[in-house]
Amino acid sequence: MALWVTLLFTLIASLLGGLYLLGMFRRRGPNEPPLDKGSIPWLGYVLDFRKDSSEFLKRMQRKHGDIFTVLIGGYYFTFVMDPFCFGAIVKESRSKLDFTTFASELVLQVFGYKPIEASHGIIQASSMKHLMGDGLTVMTQATMENFQKLMLFNLSSGEEKRVWQEDNLFHYCYNIVFRAGYLALYGTEPHQGADNKEKANEQDRIHSNQVFHEFRKYDRLFPRLACAVLPPKDKREAERLKKLFWSMLAVKKSSQKDNISGWISDQNQLLAENGVPEYMRDRFMFMLLWASQGNTGPTAFWLLLYLMKHPEAMKAVKDEVDKVLRENGQQVKPGSPPINITRDMLNQTPLLDSALEETLRLVAAPILIRAVLQDTSLTMSSGTEYTLRKGDRVALFPHISVQMNPEIHPEPHKFKYDRFTNPDGTKKVFYKNGKRLKYFNMPWGAGVSICPGRFFATAEMKLFVFLMLSHYDLELVNGEEEIPAIDVSRWGFGTMQPVRDVRFRYRLRF
Repeated sequence: MALWVTLLFTLIASLLGGLYLLGMFRRRGPNEPPLDKGSIPWLGYVLDFRKDSSEFLKRMQRKHGDIFTVLIGGYYFTFVMDPFCFGAIVKESRSKLDFTTFASELVLQVFGYKPIEASHGIIQASSMKHLMGDGLTVMTQATMENFQKLMLFNLSSGEEKRVWQEDNLFHYCYNIVFRAGYLALYGTEPHQGADNKEKANEQDRIHSNQVFHEFRKYDRLFPRLACAVLPPKDKREAERLKKLFWSMLAVKKSSQKDNISGWISDQNQLLAENGVPEYMRDRFMFMLLWASQGNTGPTAFWLLLYLMKHPEAMKAVKDEVDKVLRENGQQVKPGSPPINITRDMLNQTPLLDSALEETLRLVAAPILIRAVLQDTSLTMSSGTEYTLRKGDRVALFPHISVQMNPEIHPEPHKFKYDRFTNPDGTKKVFYKNGKRLKYFNMPWGAGVSICPGRFFATAEMKLFVFLMLSHYDLELVNGEEEIPAIDVSRWGFGTMQPVRDVRFRYRLRF
């Protein structure tokens, strides 16, 4: 009898423990945000969130207001939709709100890289040195030379006549921008003497195209890989691609390249000095490739598409590009040397800057996540104070709360190329409820987790668009083409991608 009683109590304890782990007993505590666990134990709202994160969060905001806690796949996420609270969250000390916990889990899952404690500091220091200030000037020039290698090599030979050429816009933009950035960062084919230079350039064109082809296979799998929902066949393909990139980007191979960027070589050296083994540094290089090149090409696609759909915007930005060229003593015409766009020239384009920022407002949709390491107080703009519970995660989704908020950006679904600039070229100030807003557009994140390569990424995209507008007339094959819908599976991972490509044509302007 005693044995059966013991077994019964053990069963009950196990059952209660399981229910606890599934979140069945969680209740909203004093001063905590509204709690919504959904109807499925442990899973909570994971299916709704994966189906369309944006629509799910809009629904929760309508139901609960500007702060709420939801259960998603065993984790409790508190979403904060009040932009006046963003500063308090992104600037909070890491002892309370830590972004590395979630980031470390993600990079291990999708890139196979296990970060060391110094990883974040190494990336930040190297990015400040090489992707900002004087280092950015060097990187801009290197990227410019690779754009010339990929886009303009036919011009001097006379092979490219003034006839219309057709292509798929998304593929074209992603392909060219990715390859130019890849070659600028990871190095080019070595050569000896001028005679071998064109052979080396041709090898760079072939090799970079092969890298892009494989990268796109991985990129298509990325959202489901990050959420651990790949079916077995796709999971095997993802593992194959990981190993391929670990090999292609191996630090031993990169040492044989010419013109490898200081950003890449410095980080490899610092990781080695911190005891990171070579195989793990190979994986780190793969992570850097996706981080640096996974969003620039798609953003360039949206920017050119919006310009082609808005003739007044296209004319204004093209006129600005031509003006900058003239004022810097350059022109695009038959027989002229290829134009060379410098960092200083990129700083003379307020309308292009605004058009790019407007594009990012419309299509960049990262989710910013922090792990709550200890109970933390948060005061909303209404004055109400809430407690973020230790063990939960706090998340921001600026695309809804800021970027598409009509109180901040009137007619938020419209592309307004000059939304972010005043007539005199200065940057506009934005308000909500009459109060000036610091975080009015957040495509790069914010605080300690802000994208350290944002200035290089901006330069890369602007170089590409500058070259396209200065050299080519551009138009859609179908002038009535609608802006394609976005792929909702990519919410939270940076720039959104279209569900379909768009045909366009281009020809030399002169």
